[in-house]
Amino acid sequence: MTNTVRYDFSGKHAVVTGGAAGIGQACVEQFLAAGARVSIWDRDPQALRAAQDLHGSKVHTVQVDVSDAASVAQALASSTNFCAHIDILVNSAGITGPNATVVDYPLSEWDRVFAINVRGTLLTCQAVVPGMKRAAQGQGAGRIVNIASVAGKEGNPNASAYSASKAAVIGLTKSLGKELAQTGITVNCITPAAVRTGMFAQMTQEHIDFMLSKIPMNRFGAPPEIAHLVMWLSSDACSFSTGAVFDISGGRATY
Repeated sequence: MTNTVRYDFSGKHAVVTGGAAGIGQACVEQFLAAGARVSIWDRDPQALRAAQDLHGSKVHTVQVDVSDAASVAQALASSTNFCAHIDILVNSAGITGPNATVVDYPLSEWDRVFAINVRGTLLTCQAVVPGMKRAAQGQGAGRIVNIASVAGKEGNPNASAYSASKAAVIGLTKSLGKELAQTGITVNCITPAAVRTGMFAQMTQEHIDFMLSKIPMNRFGAPPEIAHLVMWLSSDACSFSTGAVFDISGGRATY
């Protein structure tokens, strides 16, 4: 696999939620390599400090709880002070929740998964879209990319909250994509199979082994591979796809 970047995002400002680790971090690195200015929204202050130390003035870091409307509003104000308009939003923040059967799933954990994965995606879109629409009127393009999961299409056993939340992200993407279809803003999501990130620490080894068994390529995805697809969906080259779902699953996805 290659990490070569072939996109030019000079003059663009990208917000990446969950951008201090995993897929979000890989997206941040590729946006920066392509000339973008990047705001990293993440809840982990230590990881944010590390990102700021690594990338310096090219990035703006904000500690944010994406499930909290006031926190998202503060992050938006901070990021638009860093760079006046937001051209690209990548919603990568998410959690898996515990592995448990549906009948035994703790309701508090179900609510926590939905708060971050679904409410968080909704709140960031609600915060960013008005300004993006104003900017798009003058510049012609805005891009939103939501990170869903193949689990949202197929449903994984013992991961009902995660599967259901990612199905909701797919539905939200389709609705928002249709609503913004004539504004110059595209809204798409991607559905990766399992990607080896720090989120594996939230899962049992049994569940990790199950996910690997479902992938015909017999390996997990790597964050840069996912980020390459995000780059295309964020670029001007992606001009006739909106409200769409893009698989990147090592052959697992069947529809």
